[in-house]
Amino acid sequence: MQNLTQVSKKSVAKKAIAKRDKQLVIACGALAKEIKFLLAQLGDNSTDLLFLPAILHNSPQKIVPELKKTIDKNKADYKTIFIGYADCGTGGLLDKLIADEQLQRLPGAHCYQFFAGMDEFEKMMEQELGSFFLTDYLARHFDELVWQGMGLAKHPELLQTMFGNYKKLVYLAQTDDDGLTSMAERASKKMALSFERRFTGYGLLQEFINNINHENT
Repeated sequence: MQNLTQVSKKSVAKKAIAKRDKQLVIACGALAKEIKFLLAQLGDNSTDLLFLPAILHNSPQKIVPELKKTIDKNKADYKTIFIGYADCGTGGLLDKLIADEQLQRLPGAHCYQFFAGMDEFEKMMEQELGSFFLTDYLARHFDELVWQGMGLAKHPELLQTMFGNYKKLVYLAQTDDDGLTSMAERASKKMALSFERRFTGYGLLQEFINNINHENT
């Protein structure tokens, strides 16, 4: 009869082998709700997910070191790792990491671009210089990440210094949610900006998730 130690070792080994047949997405916490939803829509419950804190966007120089640490910790355990970040203010350093590790990331410079679509976002920037953008996540967490996270709650006088050149807040909506629209509109009033809502859906994030699901089948 096998002893409990032998059975335990075999069980751990089987789990490790099963894990190495799976995929991992390491993504920004700001995309957690959307990524989980899109994978669920595809019936994909076998892709593992790890989310880094969204607050890293307030210190983009920390994004690549945190990603590198997370990749190194997990790459031996998975057949494929996908990176759920655009460049996100890393100044090309993320692309160097992606090339070194031979991984794939989300397209574009930031989430506004992959939600709106590359060409459509460029048109928006040409037509609407001086726009501040929110997504569903940022509308929901505006106070935490922007108003408090950037020090405006304690120092409202910084608003003019930081955003004096902005004219409009553009809410790029992933979902039809009246509550989020109201939150985004309140944010625009706090920032003394005009308000516009544009529905984008999930944009290129959906294509990215579809590709992950395809790789897993």
